[in-house]
Amino acid sequence: MPLDAFFDTIINAPFKVLPLERSRILMASALPLHHRDPVDRMIIAQARHEGMHLITVDAQFKAYDVPLIGI
Repeated sequence: MPLDAFFDTIINAPFKVLPLERSRILMASALPLHHRDPVDRMIIAQARHEGMHLITVDAQFKAYDVPLIGI
């Protein structure tokens, strides 16, 4: 799927697209290094900032103070 079509699909779906704001980037950088993947750390920071639950099977997410679904 072309990237522009992918973004159109996401925007038209019932998803909330979260911005990468400075405060969230700083939150991700301040997380303990239980998980070394920077994208996963950003996802954790976004979820904490928004008060959202995460759906994952990644056991490393348990080390963070974020509600999980799927583990």
